[in-house]
Amino acid sequence: MIEPPKYPAVKVQLSGADNNALAVMATVSAALRRAGVSDEEITLFLEESTSGDHDDLLVTAMKWVDVR
Repeated sequence: MIEPPKYPAVKVQLSGADNNALAVMATVSAALRRAGVSDEEITLFLEESTSGDHDDLLVTAMKWVDVR
């Protein structure tokens, strides 16, 4: 069973966008910031995002926000 994202109200469009790791992390971080998520939480997202390869980054993004 797939768990809902940590912040389901935060919607991020990644399909059709620049798919390099830095762009993905910047897009998700900016969306979290706009939603009022604390800097500490965003730091946790970034730490988790950089703990693996590109596929892990995408999985992490989907764990944190609603990726489209």
